[in-house]
Amino acid sequence: MPRGASPKRERQYEHIKEGLLQRGRDEDTAEEIAARTVNKERARHGESRTAGRSSLQDISSGRRGGLRSHQGPGGRTYQQLYNEARNRNLKGRSKMDKKQLSDALGHRDA
Repeated sequence: MPRGASPKRERQYEHIKEGLLQRGRDEDTAEEIAARTVNKERARHGESRTAGRSSLQDISSGRRGGLRSHQGPGGRTYQQLYNEARNRNLKGRSKMDKKQLSDALGHRDA
């Protein structure tokens, strides 16, 4: 957790981390997921200095509840697929739709 985080965010972090540990995640992964979730909530509520576009425009992590866990009904978002394509330097990605990006990246979802 970042320095200066509110007691509420500290409790939220611990709650998420404990839930992940109970579901069988290892300590490092649980800490990372909890920190990312709390940091995203902090950004959405104006509690951090900077906030990414996806933090502000996407539905909240609490409301999303695993919808995009890379296997749920919708799978990854277009933005997530596009960012992965950009990281892999996939040519023609800007002209692809969600299904084309998913196929080009070798994912089964979309």
